[in-house]
Amino acid sequence: MNLFSNILYLSEAGADQASSLERAVTMAENSLAKLTVIDVVPVLSAGIGLPAGGPISEKLQTHMVSDRRQELEALVEPYRERLDIQIDVLVGTRFIQAIRAVLRNHYDLLIKPVENPDFIQRLFGSDDMQLLRNCPCPLWLVREAEKTNYENILAAVDFDLDNLDTEDQGLNRQILDLSSSLALSDFAALHLAHVWEAPGELSIRLWSDDPETASVAYLNDVRSRHEAALEAFRKQFKERIGEETYDYLAPSFHLYQGAAATVIPELAEKIDADLVVMGTVARTGIAGLLIGNTAEAILEQLQCSVLAIKPSGFVSPVTLPKE
Repeated sequence: MNLFSNILYLSEAGADQASSLERAVTMAENSLAKLTVIDVVPVLSAGIGLPAGGPISEKLQTHMVSDRRQELEALVEPYRERLDIQIDVLVGTRFIQAIRAVLRNHYDLLIKPVENPDFIQRLFGSDDMQLLRNCPCPLWLVREAEKTNYENILAAVDFDLDNLDTEDQGLNRQILDLSSSLALSDFAALHLAHVWEAPGELSIRLWSDDPETASVAYLNDVRSRHEAALEAFRKQFKERIGEETYDYLAPSFHLYQGAAATVIPELAEKIDADLVVMGTVARTGIAGLLIGNTAEAILEQLQCSVLAIKPSGFVSPVTLPKE
């Protein structure tokens, strides 16, 4: 399955980019996609006493862009025989210029090495989080020195139990399409996780004449509804990819009660996940995985690569400048 047709790779100066660039090249090859590698340099400050936009500062800015372009050429040179790779150097705020490049050139995947890879407990830096929040296309953040082929992929899905035919199902399908295709190409084990909470339990305990019995009945009812939703989703997944492919993948399904911000990172560590595929957009009225702050709390705890997906129709607050 050719999942992508136009891939953008954002270079991360100072990071070991061997794993992430290899992943980008391989994905482009497998998808028969175009690949563009870019970097972003800041606007040169006139703080040394030079007027902004003056001939000297413009010359320094040009030299900065030229030097970074040479670095990009050296970075992609080992892959030139495998793929026709375009390069570009942009000027401005890093995450804004990257998102504008996505909008301008209609990239359908952005791959980037994670920031601050040596900072163990906080994997993602500020540019990464801004991209997670605002990039309209799928964003693949790749850790340093990861495996050439993943062994375990964790896909996190969520449901609105009151309306299972919403756009959330479309987002779940995107998550499954990508995670299952990657599991097949890498011969990896696929794990599908759904985390549920029971927000009414405290109220029931406070107001019921028999708090324990009422609480157990309530939890059993909520659990049963989530089990039914996950089972229906499993059947839809099997139909979507075909019985033979489904049996080959033999995906494992995980259903947990608890806070997603705690459960997902713990499960990723437990199964030794190499990649977590999940959504990152806040929704209204659903206590689940994809609430914005919850997604960010999960991402900050993960010690593996992440493929983050927005639902169709997401509009980035970052826009192209008016002509």
